[in-house]
Amino acid sequence: MKRRSARRHRRAVELKPLYTRAETEGLAHPDSLPGEAPFVRGPYASMYTGRRWTIRQYAGYAQAADTNLAFRTALAEGAQGLSVAFDLPTQRGYDSDDPRVIADVGVTGVAIDTVDDMARLFAEIPLERTSVSMTMNGAVLPVLAAFIVAAEERGVPAAQLSGTIQNDILKEFVTRNTCIFAPEPSLRIAADVVEYLASHAPRFHALSVSGYHFQEAGADPVLELALTMADAREYVRTLVERGMRADEVCKRISFFFGVGTDFYAEIAKLRAARLVWSTLAGQCGAGSDQARALRMHCQTSGWSLTAQKPLNNIVRTTVEALAAVFGGTQSLHTNAYDEAFALPCAGSARVARDTQLVLQHETGICDVIDPWAGSYMMEALTADIAARVHALLDEIDQQGGMVGAIRSGWARERLNRSALEVQAQIESGERVIVGVNDYRQTDDEPDQRASAHGSGFDAEQVARQQARRIANVKSTRDAKRVSAALRMLEQAARDGRRNLLALTIDCMRARATVGECTQALEAVWPRHAVALQVGAGAYHDALSEDPAWRAACDAVARVSAAFGRRPRVLMTKLGQDGHDRGARVVAAALTDAGFEVVASPLFASAADVCSQAMAQQVDMIGVSSLAGAHRARVLELLEELRRRHLEVPVVVGGNLDAESRRMLQHAGVAACFPVGSGVSDIVLGLVQICDRDAMDTACEWSTVLPNARI
Repeated sequence: MKRRSARRHRRAVELKPLYTRAETEGLAHPDSLPGEAPFVRGPYASMYTGRRWTIRQYAGYAQAADTNLAFRTALAEGAQGLSVAFDLPTQRGYDSDDPRVIADVGVTGVAIDTVDDMARLFAEIPLERTSVSMTMNGAVLPVLAAFIVAAEERGVPAAQLSGTIQNDILKEFVTRNTCIFAPEPSLRIAADVVEYLASHAPRFHALSVSGYHFQEAGADPVLELALTMADAREYVRTLVERGMRADEVCKRISFFFGVGTDFYAEIAKLRAARLVWSTLAGQCGAGSDQARALRMHCQTSGWSLTAQKPLNNIVRTTVEALAAVFGGTQSLHTNAYDEAFALPCAGSARVARDTQLVLQHETGICDVIDPWAGSYMMEALTADIAARVHALLDEIDQQGGMVGAIRSGWARERLNRSALEVQAQIESGERVIVGVNDYRQTDDEPDQRASAHGSGFDAEQVARQQARRIANVKSTRDAKRVSAALRMLEQAARDGRRNLLALTIDCMRARATVGECTQALEAVWPRHAVALQVGAGAYHDALSEDPAWRAACDAVARVSAAFGRRPRVLMTKLGQDGHDRGARVVAAALTDAGFEVVASPLFASAADVCSQAMAQQVDMIGVSSLAGAHRARVLELLEELRRRHLEVPVVVGGNLDAESRRMLQHAGVAACFPVGSGVSDIVLGLVQICDRDAMDTACEWSTVLPNARI
């Protein structure tokens, strides 16, 4: 294999080849101690010499009983805390029997519709001594309420529960997109959760402000910290305005960061996070050490995992875990090596847990507190990141704070720009990803990729089973009691006089469902619409010397000349999958290559996409899928196109294993592009389809839309 010449890729956090004492002159923080402000060296004086970080297991498998088994196995094999991954319908506040979400039920996590589901999820797990973290934001009210009620019905009062509810809704408007309501009512919900837990569950963290999802969506370390801190500051201000003391608010906030493979920068990022938070908390009015000392959970990068040569992911995850520990995390989840294309199997999850156990027990790294302290490079890098974060926070202030930055589109635009820059570096080879754009798999190496859920997974069957459970609950509950509780919840949303979590707990005690509680709030606050952003301009400079890219652009130009216009592609994401990084970077590449790209709103149905395809007379529909429901969702789209007699080619990209690709192409998909496909290959593939189908498409639109201009 021919090697390209070695070169350092551009980094958001630039490294010098050599650091000297001069880099640290004038810095104040290197003289601080662990457990003392500004807490750069750690929030606790003894750090891992006194207590090692908590090994967490993040999991969610279709139904509650399946996940419960995985949890109990994890605890038996060394996990010390549990983190729940919910499926997308639950995160978006839909019940599993809702026709709009059936294809997504149980696909990316566990489906929770009722208190009974939550009870099954934690059966035989001692909640009074097990820390539970829940990645839940949009539907935080009914899901947290179900957890509290399930615990109290087992004799565990809320005051004995420990753990964290993410409840970080602002980042959902910038990435992930599992928001349900607009920013303002969403902030009210988040604040109500904090206030209720402060009074009734003091051991349970009410806010875990997430930088992880910013990193997964493309943020560099500086942008990740700035957006995270801006969110945290917005929450503090909101709660202080409602009468809570800044010290009380800040000590209840924890943080969640992603840790990638950029080893030195990731360590410095976590140290800088504590430095920045100590300052911000003080500016918000907090004075106690407990309030100003940032506590964090970390997760190794999901985005860095590759479907190609997946065993290499064990190395990536180990390096990332080591960076998290050197950065001083309080708990850690290590991703399994097969998570680039599947929910982790039992064996890969065990390797992920054992990675942390090896670090804790075999390496000696827990014996020294903050071993990087005093390093010329690390201290200079920490200070540089902190300074640049403060500069970005000033820019966010100019937007009117984080809500203003969301409303203006500033936050999304900056995140999109960062993601495109990274992708352009990968496409040009400036940033090497082993097995993807260099050191690729040769013909004699076995393909280690597996099917996304295994051939036995059937989302519709899971949905049917959940629907039966919902029906059983509804048949045995007191309908009048449920209706009365839901009316009170709706009224509180209108008048703002009562705590929404307290009222949702009443609803769940009466055996209302997650979807019913969400619908009660929807009567007051309509669902928030989210658009898929299409950018441009990242690839021309980065790939200007790449013969494949130039050939792809020339091919698009030839098709444009034949059409008399640019070929038009509708980019869409179907169902409840709101992870849009892949769609954004591909849409930008197609735009730079010469396509006209139009985008559907997120969470589109097959009917929505077909209607937009007709209205905008597209030449092709591109479906981006990360969450694993592509089989059912794309088949729905193909069927809807046939029903409307539309012969528009469909292409699919994303987390596609070989079995899925064969099935989709047999069903009529024109082309499939799995994760790792180069943008030049994607562009040329679409050009070939345009060439093949140009006349047929033109005739089709002339038939459907007689006055259309093609």
